[in-house]
Amino acid sequence: MECCCGLLTAEKQPVPLKGIEVELEVKDHVATVVSTLHYENKEDKAIEAVFVFPLPGDAAVCHFSAKVGQTEIVAEVKEKQKARDEYDDALSSGQQAFLLEESEQSSDIFSLSVGSLPPGESASIRLEYIIELAVQADDALRFCLPAVLNPRYQPQGSEGGGVQVTSVPASQVPYSLSFSARVSSPRQVSKIDSNCSLEPLQYLNAEQSQAVVKLAAGHKFDRDVELLIYYKDAHQPAAVVEAGQAPAKPGTLMGDAVVMLSLYPEFPQAVMSSLASSGEFVFLLDRSGSMDCPINNTKKSETRISSARDTLLLLLKSLPMGCYFNIYSFGSSFKHIFPTSVEYSEKTMEEALKKVKEMEANLGGTEILQPLKHIYNQPCIPSQPRQLFVFTDGEVGNTKEVTSLVKKNSTSHRCFSFGIGEGASTALINGLAKEGGGHAQFITGADRMQPKVMQSLRFALQPTVEDISVTWDLPQGVTAIVLSPPLTAIFQGQRSLIYSQLTGQSSEAKDCFVTVKYNLAGHPTQNQIPFTLQPTEETGLTIHRLSARTVIRSLETEKNNYDLMPFMKREDKKEEEDGVKQKVVELSVQSGVSSSHTAFIAVHKGESSTTQGPLLRQIIPVPSFCNTPLMMCRQSMPIPPPNAYRRSRPQQMRGAMCPPMPTSFAPCGIPQIGFAGRPCACIAYADCDMGGDMDASDGYGLALTPPPCMDPLLELVSLQKASGCWPLVKALAVAMGKTSEEVEKPKPAAVSKDVWATILALIWLHGFKAEAQDEWQLLAMKAVSWLRAQKASCVAECVAAGNALLGCEVSKDTLGI
Repeated sequence: MECCCGLLTAEKQPVPLKGIEVELEVKDHVATVVSTLHYENKEDKAIEAVFVFPLPGDAAVCHFSAKVGQTEIVAEVKEKQKARDEYDDALSSGQQAFLLEESEQSSDIFSLSVGSLPPGESASIRLEYIIELAVQADDALRFCLPAVLNPRYQPQGSEGGGVQVTSVPASQVPYSLSFSARVSSPRQVSKIDSNCSLEPLQYLNAEQSQAVVKLAAGHKFDRDVELLIYYKDAHQPAAVVEAGQAPAKPGTLMGDAVVMLSLYPEFPQAVMSSLASSGEFVFLLDRSGSMDCPINNTKKSETRISSARDTLLLLLKSLPMGCYFNIYSFGSSFKHIFPTSVEYSEKTMEEALKKVKEMEANLGGTEILQPLKHIYNQPCIPSQPRQLFVFTDGEVGNTKEVTSLVKKNSTSHRCFSFGIGEGASTALINGLAKEGGGHAQFITGADRMQPKVMQSLRFALQPTVEDISVTWDLPQGVTAIVLSPPLTAIFQGQRSLIYSQLTGQSSEAKDCFVTVKYNLAGHPTQNQIPFTLQPTEETGLTIHRLSARTVIRSLETEKNNYDLMPFMKREDKKEEEDGVKQKVVELSVQSGVSSSHTAFIAVHKGESSTTQGPLLRQIIPVPSFCNTPLMMCRQSMPIPPPNAYRRSRPQQMRGAMCPPMPTSFAPCGIPQIGFAGRPCACIAYADCDMGGDMDASDGYGLALTPPPCMDPLLELVSLQKASGCWPLVKALAVAMGKTSEEVEKPKPAAVSKDVWATILALIWLHGFKAEAQDEWQLLAMKAVSWLRAQKASCVAECVAAGNALLGCEVSKDTLGI
């Protein structure tokens, strides 16, 4: 069977995309990204090149232009169907045209059509977008340039056409990438790290507040490009005012000044040291076929599903006594360990752990909507706030439908989301957390999942911030219209952004203040930030466009919510949807920011000639990451092609049916397996999601090697009881590298075995796994609480004996007992 990766032309010629240049400019915590794509048509006839690629889901795409020869064409934002019609008309007239549009299913997928590029001609496409940078656990600002587009799973029965997106190994991607970044801030730039090799950091001034860095030569397309930017004294609240656009009408978003407020709350230590002992913790785990892929591209990398199992072990051991929990897993179908959430106890914890150990990536596709609906249909438990943790590699096609469902249920829970591996959908992962009032984390490269997940658990156990209000103290005649959705959650050390439109005029020179008030564990708290109405210099329209993007996303979510209201009459629902769509289109056109209902269209209206015969349509492959040594067949990606609604050319067929075939080798040397009668787009090294379930009985399981031995830390953690104590058993001695006799002999006679074992475990954690404290801190706190409740004697003697046994020097105060 012929391998369908690479170019889909009879001549098997290289694709016209020759290179990508990316220039990143970071000002404090806002990034402007300029990408230039270079095309060249080496065919003997005019071509239409189609490139489907990822962008961050919360980016504001604000510029698109094309340069053919010496002629530059700047695109306009227009209603999507009008833009498509104009693109069609241009191609029919033999004119050069370019179309950029956002997927209607997911805001992090874009498709670029380069139309009627003559033989031998070159073109350069310039794309610009703006994005806020998220704050990480270690105070770094994270920028990610997605280089991997994993095919998205289309749930069964979903509407929408599909476009075949070819994925190839990184070494076979026929275009290059250059990347440079310039960083500036009012504060010192401490350092810049990356998951990729960088050239040495260069500072541009003596204060070290400006710096540049470049991607080292020879970068391979086997990962996203991730930058971590560290500032000195990063946690500083600020308010930045940006003047309106001169030609725009006063009273409109683009005509008025806009203020961006950054909040960095610092909660009192006394409050933060007391973690909640209640809550309903619901864990939702992706078990689709792609979860059997490695987290990163190293040979020794563990799979996504195995890392998720280890993480669930830590989570279950760290839960407080008195809470409730349940674990769901999903693929083409979904399962749950308990019919409803159960009280956390030794019995229920052990039962759950037994089921977790058996979990494999064998549930087929990635249909997350149905398990979410089931979870939300379960009644909430009184006095047990619901906390939802979602683990997925994020390869779904109905992102907006999923996030709209979360938003609809946001008043009854908080949602913490985790994107596992390269190519996880930023629109899905960030959208789940944003709409669910939680926190999003991405696990890529050499990242370990466990510390990031445990940080989110600490967020979930923090006292809930309630009664949040924002008030503005402005000069008379000036009013603030808040554009951002209401704040529903504030976490220690996490930045929150608020955009407001400042309408009206005032000659009064008065200092302005914005005050954020809230209740934290019953204590009224407030943060006040001063600012002036004097616009900040050299911001352009960055803040206005981010504000427009915020409003557009809110309106799109509102429109999607009508689909979740079955009680509305069809005609009323359509009228409301049309009204919201019109608002989105108007704001998108006025601000020049993309939306799901608009597109960028550029047409070279020079000399034209009628195209003879059909255009040669080429789909440009994207690099894949999942290095599973099999070529699997799966459903096509559900992103509508740019020509899906054209009058002159038929729609692309969805995935054809694979004929029966034995295991064989494709021309590229990759073993491939066909599954008879299943829709597919054969994708090298690609997502392994299947249209149906795939389990051990299929004979195509991916667990080709036995699992490695458990890490000593996880082995020790697995022995802890739900109450927090450790039993004195042989397995505990083995985990600490000792024999049973060596561990039992030095135990003081007056101390129980469980107290002695628990103190030993704590000493071992502090002495040998201090670097992983983020992972075991919560379960250690539970162990200390258990020890205090025992009121055991001879604790100091136990600590001394334990240190002597393990060769450590951990003090009693360090242990907290």
